Amino acid sequence: MPPETGPGTGRLLHSAVARQARIRPDAVALAEGAVRIGYRTLDHAADTYAEALRELGVRPGDLVPVGLPRGARLIAVLLAVLKCGAGYAALDPAQPPHRLKEIVSRLGAPVLVAPDSVEGAAWADRPRWAPPEEDLAEAARRRTGPVHTVVPESSVASVFFTSGTSGRPKGVLSPHAATLRLFGDRPVAGLGPGRVMAQAAPAPWDAFSLEVWGPLTTGGTCAPAPADRMLPDDLRRLRTGSGVDTLWLTSALFNLFVDEDPDSFRGLRTVLTGGEALSPAHVRSFLRRHPDVELVNGYGPVESCVFATTHTVRPEDCGLPHGIPIGRPVPGTRTHLVDGEIWVTGDGLARGYLADPVATRSAFTTLTLEGRSLRAYRTGDRGTYDRQGVLHFLGRADRQVKIAGHRLEPAGIENVASTVPGIRHCHVLPVPGPGPAGAPDHLALFYTSWSHDLTAADIRRALAQRLPHYSVPAAVYRVPYLPVTANGKVDPAALLSSLPSPAAVRSTS
Repeated sequence: MPPETGPGTGRLLHSAVARQARIRPDAVALAEGAVRIGYRTLDHAADTYAEALRELGVRPGDLVPVGLPRGARLIAVLLAVLKCGAGYAALDPAQPPHRLKEIVSRLGAPVLVAPDSVEGAAWADRPRWAPPEEDLAEAARRRTGPVHTVVPESSVASVFFTSGTSGRPKGVLSPHAATLRLFGDRPVAGLGPGRVMAQAAPAPWDAFSLEVWGPLTTGGTCAPAPADRMLPDDLRRLRTGSGVDTLWLTSALFNLFVDEDPDSFRGLRTVLTGGEALSPAHVRSFLRRHPDVELVNGYGPVESCVFATTHTVRPEDCGLPHGIPIGRPVPGTRTHLVDGEIWVTGDGLARGYLADPVATRSAFTTLTLEGRSLRAYRTGDRGTYDRQGVLHFLGRADRQVKIAGHRLEPAGIENVASTVPGIRHCHVLPVPGPGPAGAPDHLALFYTSWSHDLTAADIRRALAQRLPHYSVPAAVYRVPYLPVTANGKVDPAALLSSLPSPAAVRSTS
């Protein structure tokens, strides 16, 4: 028996895809525009690319950076990396060059997968490979045979880099089981044979794993979006052109769709959303207009890949005192409240942070439960259970916030901003949005300056060179001083109350 099909391989992503290729070889795995790619073609093309990567020195346990555009070739290459027994880190070539170079250097792989069009200085000085400009059917025809690699179930499948606003992003080492637990006997809603899921999340996000491996390990179809960001018109085209019936959106994008084009959801069967607290007003509007569409609220830090809990939203949830519930644990996962903080245990946990044992020990701990010691992740989120045992989110235990699906650390942004010439003191705050829930919809940077010549535009330009675009505060506001509380700490309430409205803050940038 080949090692790839031995005991326990059901908990390996590439083996789960290969199993679908054996069961339904001609079923559509990928729908990219007018092109339909079957499971056998995808699996065989990945074998071809895996052989090329092995010839370049990729071995089990390596962590390979991949910076390819969204689409079928990217997915085939990621599958090839897994077939080598390695893990992948899908990167966004649009990120600042210094950030990409630092990430690639930390991964330490023998090869970088990126097109020649990307400037080498942005990626670090190392060998580079990209699959030929060909369709996957041609790559599949060049296959010399299946790739067999012994891969322990505990192996890292993906490395997800957090926002890293301090300049050194954390690399979350996520094993195969962390993703696969979502797609087993009771897969997340909207997955399975005959279902078609849009792939629109950025490749570095863990939501990318949901959109790609969710369909491909359960016999469904993954439909890559043509644009980098999903908008209502893109959804309409995916619905009519690729038959998309399942969609993931951050809560911010969900709100945008509901406000701008609520009928763009027509024809869908399942919408999954989350990343931030949902707006009851937007949810209520959606459910009234689309009562037959399943709406699922998903909660989970990247350290517990994609989701730790899910909840199918009902109209009556919109009036609950703690907002829309985040639900019950997904398979292979348990949630616990320790002094009001949500802790997560189970198969979804990451192995830790890349080359950062101090941060790993700080975030991952041991929970003793019923005489057993369980490895646990401290989310930093506060929660409460209702009488039915359903979990509700109560907010962050620290300053870390999520905006538009990105987890951001205001303190890290302040560290970078404080290096901008002319800034004397600064403080970053999440600004509540206009909705009744008051969830933050952008960041504002308040600063005092040594120079009257320093403008908000100057500061944002300087930050854009050092931070990912989503970390740059949407508003920059100059103040004569930073108010403080009685204990000498910056007073956030006083800062926000000094502004006429959130819109006024935004207009200063």
